[in-house]
Amino acid sequence: MFTGIVEEKGEVVSCLEAEGSWKLKVSVGRIRDDIKIGDSVAVNGCCLTAIEIGETSLTFDLLEETRRQTNLRDAFPESLVNLERSLRFDGRVGGHFLTGHVDGQGHLLAIEPDGKDVVMRIEAPKQFEQYLVYKGCIGVDGISLTVARVAGNEFTIWLIPHTMEVTNLNQRKPGDRLNLEFDLLAKYTERILAGKESGQSSIAV
Repeated sequence: MFTGIVEEKGEVVSCLEAEGSWKLKVSVGRIRDDIKIGDSVAVNGCCLTAIEIGETSLTFDLLEETRRQTNLRDAFPESLVNLERSLRFDGRVGGHFLTGHVDGQGHLLAIEPDGKDVVMRIEAPKQFEQYLVYKGCIGVDGISLTVARVAGNEFTIWLIPHTMEVTNLNQRKPGDRLNLEFDLLAKYTERILAGKESGQSSIAV
């Protein structure tokens, strides 16, 4: 479980095909301090398992499914990725609950100044537009963000300077793919209501 509050940017060292998987190696800073083999880390919002710990790096397995569903297939040396360690339940939750299970990829339409603000406009896959809600939460490349405007399957987000500084969004450009995770509560609510409307029990027996 994650909160979408990015702790730092990591630099991709390599992403190489290996037997049974791809190996993603990322240069990291302070998040390495209390990571153990087998721990979960959100990398651009995708929950990955640390399999090797170096002096200044972490290595993760990437499945083909992960590469199909996320923008980690675009990872190349020196590109930046957003990093967050899994949630500790003795701390504050500053964003919203994220599972690290990416629902789909959106396309960045624009990221540009708007007065003193920076706005980002994204096109989401059509099948997920019902989860786009004004002032609702969304995970974008692992960042907990608030939806400012919605038009069909397009939505706009305002970005504060801190987000631009701490995350990899200052590298993004129109046409880039962004990992999207929609609100978990909305997805469960939709499933429960669909079960009631069809007359089926929402509880598995």
